[in-house]
Order: sequence, then structure tokens, then C-alpha cells
Amino acid sequence: MKKIILFFIVISLVVSCKTNKNVSDQTKSNDKTSVSAKNDGSSFENAIVINEKTESAGVGAEHTWLNKNYPGCKLIKQTLANHDKKPYDIMDIKTTDGEKKSIYFDISNFFGKF
Repeated sequence: MKKIILFFIVISLVVSCKTNKNVSDQTKSNDKTSVSAKNDGSSFENAIVINEKTESAGVGAEHTWLNKNYPGCKLIKQTLANHDKKPYDIMDIKTTDGEKKSIYFDISNFFGKF
């Protein structure tokens, strides 16, 4: 458990150091993602469900979704949260028109799976 917590602290630090880069700079060219299309990511209840099975694939799917839905946005901050016994990533972004948004991702399918 300590290794998992340490891993996410390191990931958070790495992500927070990249806040000046566009989200598209962090995605792969593959536009296929395993996400639930029914939600808009505006809250815990409407979180984007990531259906990947590993950490690296899940994080990539988050960034691909952001790039597809908010092209050119910049990642301001990423936060790991728990809600109703499920883990979530909350991505605070700034859109190309200057709007700040928080996008919620349900990461329970891949969280802690390497």
C-alpha cells in the first residue's frame, strides 16, 4: 500500500511540473480510448469512466479524452480523490478560450494496477 501511495505522489509531482504544456503534448497519437461516453465529467456523479486495466493505459486514456474534448487545453492541476469508496482523478484545466474547468474521471478500473 505504501508503494502505491508513493507512486501516486510521484505521478502527481510529475504531472504538476508539466502544467505549462498542452494536454495534447502528453497524449499518444492513438485516438482510441476505453471510456464511458455517457458522462461529461462535470462531477463525481457524471465522471468519465475509464475502462482501462493498467495505470499507464488509464492515464493515457484520460489525456486522450481531454485532448479530444478540449483540444489545446492546458492541465493546471491533477488531484486524486475518493468518493463513495471509489478513486477519482480530478483534472483542472484551462480551455483555449481561457475557461477553467474541473473534469472528473472514475479510475476504479485501473487504479493501483500496474
